[in-house]
Amino acid sequence: MTTKANSIVKPLSAVSMPVSMDKTLFRFKRVGESFVQKVLPALIVGFLLILIWELLTSSQSATLPSPSRVVTDTWELIINPFYNNGGTDVGMGWQILASLERVAYGYSLAVIAGISLGVLVGQSTWAMRGLDPIFQILRTVPPLAWLPISLAAFQDSNPSAIFVIFITAIWPIIINTSVGVRNIPEDYRNVAKVLSLNGYEYFTKVMLPAAAPYIFTGLRIGIGLSWLAIVAAEMLIGGVGIGFFIWDAWNASMISDIVLALVYVGVVGFLLDKFIGFISNLVTRGTSN
Repeated sequence: MTTKANSIVKPLSAVSMPVSMDKTLFRFKRVGESFVQKVLPALIVGFLLILIWELLTSSQSATLPSPSRVVTDTWELIINPFYNNGGTDVGMGWQILASLERVAYGYSLAVIAGISLGVLVGQSTWAMRGLDPIFQILRTVPPLAWLPISLAAFQDSNPSAIFVIFITAIWPIIINTSVGVRNIPEDYRNVAKVLSLNGYEYFTKVMLPAAAPYIFTGLRIGIGLSWLAIVAAEMLIGGVGIGFFIWDAWNASMISDIVLALVYVGVVGFLLDKFIGFISNLVTRGTSN
């Protein structure tokens, strides 16, 4: 019996190893294809742009620094992003974290208020007729135009910056949420009536899932506008933050520091957008793309 069992086990193990190897090879192949299709083109284009930038700014008469000079001038900022000498003399890491903290507060408030108002406008015809024209007027006001009003109201720079983020991010969230609610299929509404769903059940089981793709589109637009607004607002309010760092570097004629900060701003904005997109895919299973 033992001999027979061993004779059966050995072929089974021999078969399982190639299967596992095939799965591993398949995964590597998928990763490789994804890299070639999505990452490699961006790397090639980025390399070509940096090369062109280097060639155009390599002469002594160039007014902007070359990439190699930017790296040389800002090497200490790159390798030590979290130094802290007190006051506003802190590393790029602390500057970005301070800006992200303001964005987190303002954007969170915009999400709560924006989705609530969007549901109200989308669900109620009376609310849409009364509020939509006001929203359309207010959303055209440039973000920085709200800064003097917020400074006068709050008498402090930090809540003023948070308010600017809030008032900038809320409009695409309201508009996209209301459009999503209005576009809920009539069949969904009829099913909810047949099942006699109460208000809470209709909101959680019908309205939010159906409008989620629209809502997350507004959230992605809002997070980009939030990051844009805080950088511009911090240039005026001062204090620790990536926007003030850029303005301070301009006053000190440190163009290389500005270029480095712009790279960080772009990378952080890209990551914020991808983060909201990742959550969107988890919630909507890719239907918001």
